[in-house]
Amino acid sequence: MTNDKDILIRNIYYMLTYAFADLKRKHYEDIAREEFEHIYDMFAEILHRGMSMQIKQGLYRAYIDKRENLHTLRGKLNLQGTIKNRIRRQTAIDCEYDELSVDNILNQILKFTALTLIREGSVSKERRTALRRLMPYFSNVCEISKSDIAWNSIKIGRNNKSYGMLMNICRFILDGMLMTTDDGKYRMATFSEEHLNNLFERFVYAFYDEECKDISASHSKSIEWDINEDVVNQTDFLPGMRSDIILSKGDRSFIIDTKYYGKTLALHRDKKTLHSANMYQIYTYVKNYDKDHTGNVAGMLLYAKTSEEVQARLDVTLDNNHFWVRTLDLNQEFELIKTQLIEYKELFIPTNTH
Repeated sequence: MTNDKDILIRNIYYMLTYAFADLKRKHYEDIAREEFEHIYDMFAEILHRGMSMQIKQGLYRAYIDKRENLHTLRGKLNLQGTIKNRIRRQTAIDCEYDELSVDNILNQILKFTALTLIREGSVSKERRTALRRLMPYFSNVCEISKSDIAWNSIKIGRNNKSYGMLMNICRFILDGMLMTTDDGKYRMATFSEEHLNNLFERFVYAFYDEECKDISASHSKSIEWDINEDVVNQTDFLPGMRSDIILSKGDRSFIIDTKYYGKTLALHRDKKTLHSANMYQIYTYVKNYDKDHTGNVAGMLLYAKTSEEVQARLDVTLDNNHFWVRTLDLNQEFELIKTQLIEYKELFIPTNTH
C-alpha cells in the first residue's frame, strides 16, 4: 500500500490516536517520535504503556462465580453437591458464591495479548522484555485462547472505563494480526484489508469530528429508503443502509464512504474502471438521503491511495447531486494528510458557508 515503512507506521499511530482518543493522553504522546522497526513494535509499546498505567491504578476486579467445598457455608448452598459429599462421608459443604477477583475477562485479554506479542519474534527484544516484566502482576489471571473472547459481550462502564481504549487496541491486534498455524500455535500476520478499512473509516470520521468544528459529523448513521407511502409496510424486505460518515452544515450534507483496498480500480474488458458496487452504493445513499431532491446532498468515495499507476478520481453531477472519488495518500507526512482531508471537505462544505 505504501513504500516508506517509517512513515506508514507513524501514520497508523496517528490514525489510532484519532480512532482511540485516549492515545492522546500525556502517557502516550511521545510514541510518535519513536522509531519502530516493525508495526508490532509500535503495538507492543502502546500496550506496555497502557498496562503499566493500569497496574499503577490497580487492576480491575470483578465478581466471578465460584463453587467450592468448604467447612462453613459461604454464599448459597448447593444441596445436590452437599448430599453427594455426605454419601462419600465427607463433611464439606458445597458452596456457590461470588468473589471479587482480578481473574476476569478484561485482564485475561490483556495477558493474552501481551503474551502474543512476547512470543512474536518481530517485536524487539527490548519491548518483549518490558512486557514480560509485567506478567508477575497477572500471575493470578488465567491464560485464555482467542476462542474464549466474545467481544460483543464485553461491557465497559464507569468502574472499568480505563480499559476501554486498551480493549480496542487488543481487539485490533488480535482480530487483525493473529493467525493460527497447523500445529495450533499462534503467529502474527499482516494487517487484513478489512481491519485497515475499519481503522481508516474510524480515523476519517474522528478527524472531521475533532478538527472541523464548523460542521456536524456523524458515524455509521442509518439512512432510510425514500419510498412511496403506499409500500411503506414492505420496507422489512429492504436491506438496511448505513453510511460510514455524514458531514452536515446548514442544509448541506456530505456522505463519505471510505475504502481501503489493495486496488482501487477494477479491470473490465481491458479497461480500468471504478468498482461498480461502490459507485452504486454511494449513489443509493445520496439519492435516498436527499428525499426532497434539492441537490444539497453530495457523496464521495474516499480510497486510501495505492501504488497503482492510475489512481481513482471522479468529479461528476448525476441527477442534480454531485459525486467525487478521491484518494488519500497515507505515505506522506501526517500534516499533509490533514490538509488533504480538509480540502476534500471544502469541495462541498466550504468553511465560509452557513
